[in-house]
Amino acid sequence: MSQFQKNLALWLVISLLMIMLFNMMTQKDTELKQINYTEFLSAVDDGQVINITFQGSQVSGVFADGSKFQTHAPMDEQLIPELKEKGVIIEAKPVDDQGFWFTLLISWGPILLLIAVWIFFMRQMQGGGGKAMSFGKSKAKLLTDTQGMVTFKDVAGVDEAKQELEEVVEFLRDPKKFTKLGGKIPKGVLLVGSPGTGKTLLARSVAGEAGVPFFTISGSDFVEMFVGVGASRVRDLFQQGKKNAPCIIFIDEIDAVGRHRGAGLGGGHDEREQTLNQLLVEMDGFESNDGVILVAATNRPDVLDPALLRPGRFDRQVMVPLPDIKGRHKILIVHSRKVPMDENVKLEVIAKATPGFSGADLANLINEAALLAARSNKNAVDRDDFEAAKDKVLMGAERRSLVITPAEKKVTAYHEAGHALVSLLTPGSDPVHKVSIIPRGRAMGVTMYLPTEEKYSETANGLHIRIRSLLGGRVAEELTFESVTSGASNDLERVTAIARKMVCEWGMSDKIGPMAFGEKEGEVFLGRDMGHMKNYSEATAVDIDNEIRRIVTENYETTRTLIKDHKDQLILLSEELLVKETLESSEILETVFPEGIPEYLVPKTDDTVFDEPQKEADLSGDSETFVAADASAPVDELPAEATAEADTSEDESQKS
Repeated sequence: MSQFQKNLALWLVISLLMIMLFNMMTQKDTELKQINYTEFLSAVDDGQVINITFQGSQVSGVFADGSKFQTHAPMDEQLIPELKEKGVIIEAKPVDDQGFWFTLLISWGPILLLIAVWIFFMRQMQGGGGKAMSFGKSKAKLLTDTQGMVTFKDVAGVDEAKQELEEVVEFLRDPKKFTKLGGKIPKGVLLVGSPGTGKTLLARSVAGEAGVPFFTISGSDFVEMFVGVGASRVRDLFQQGKKNAPCIIFIDEIDAVGRHRGAGLGGGHDEREQTLNQLLVEMDGFESNDGVILVAATNRPDVLDPALLRPGRFDRQVMVPLPDIKGRHKILIVHSRKVPMDENVKLEVIAKATPGFSGADLANLINEAALLAARSNKNAVDRDDFEAAKDKVLMGAERRSLVITPAEKKVTAYHEAGHALVSLLTPGSDPVHKVSIIPRGRAMGVTMYLPTEEKYSETANGLHIRIRSLLGGRVAEELTFESVTSGASNDLERVTAIARKMVCEWGMSDKIGPMAFGEKEGEVFLGRDMGHMKNYSEATAVDIDNEIRRIVTENYETTRTLIKDHKDQLILLSEELLVKETLESSEILETVFPEGIPEYLVPKTDDTVFDEPQKEADLSGDSETFVAADASAPVDELPAEATAEADTSEDESQKS
């Protein structure tokens, strides 16, 4: 039974008791015998009446045998003398005299009822989490050992970040080890990383390892409709921390309260800025907060106020990156502990086949595979389940119920075959993993690539190859049907975006030179990526447009020549697609190269990656990367990983 139902039952019982009490106080005596006036006079004449009470026209009394009676008497002047003559005891009461309890209930009843209703309302507010009487108090939750705590053993794939936090835990356990050399405990640790990389899980693991009180709160829990509530909650949060020091306070999504001050439309939000100011004071103010370590997480460090990021407040900024191949392998081991695996499942192979997956993506992959296995009534998850789950995560669920005309299906087959053929015929291109003309998600067809190695930066030659692969679908349509469809709209968007970044950001144009154009400038409340500030002349703008057009046009002509020279292989691959609908990499190679696979397409078998030190990323530049994602994802959201190129001609309104 819920708390609301319990409270409702309690107040129903109280209401029934009040009604019963009221009835007891106001009910008439049921032992009174109702007689008429004639019978009353006869009883008086016979001397049977001992006691009588007048209350207006109502007469009640007691007979000689002890029984009680009641009647109504008219205005009779001879009645009183006759009663005196018979020795009857006479008593008189006012007409409006209803008793002490009835008067008390009438006077105080409404007030008591209002008090009861107010108490009931306030209990409901507090029971439902509203805390109406304590809205200035912190909403931080104190985690205990009984609330599913995790430890560092449950965290994998982010070894450097875990090492940083292990040092914080060790400091809390044995501070003298560091203070004897003059070291000071860090005030704050900021976890920065993409969504799904495990920032919150890392913070929870700190709570499990530290053995100290761990308060957790979200950045959105500070500010509400009341003025001053946010700052009050910050003060209360640190007061709780001081009482329980040493302790750890974790603020998730701190960008909700820690954004730039004075930014946004109208000059900022005063209440939010008061909250941020109080947070800054508590972290490094006059008052000492020794033993209170603040751990925060965000995926938008660019919008945080600079005062929040300086040493003395957040002393450490810990990057939580996407895991590499070894990290993915460890993450798969952690998440597959409770999932029965078939003997044919090799987690090393799955780790290699999922570049660009975050920890949350890998957990979702294992969960989807387990659901697919359960749907097929299997006792264990096998390799086919993982393959199907990976396709579903990368490309979306199949839409076999979609009615497609044979003509549209043929166009889709040639479009996807064009993507695959260009990649196969171009040395240095990412290997084609799978081609399908089964509609998935918003795409009519999908070509999926699987890089042989992880890329953290991209060369100019690699970007030109990428552009040609994207243009392969449109060129195949043009050469086969002598016309083009809207299916290449997403491909053209991505091609143009890559070419523009090559010219404007990466200095890959000989004519423009190694310069960057279009300085990013966006309001922190509207998003940093809302637009670019034009910091170049109109003449330079014309040169930029011409260079973008040149890059796309030259690659288009190269792609056209390549497919035209291998038209027979395009037809063979398209016909095979129309028959089987989905082709794996081995089937694609056998169809395109029946006489033998070229040497540059022979896969390398190097399993030593799991024994080598972790590969360090080259983050010196803002490189263009491609992530395993659906076909509609924009190009600047895609890092070096398995990609899916799709024919999105199904619905023009769904183009991104």
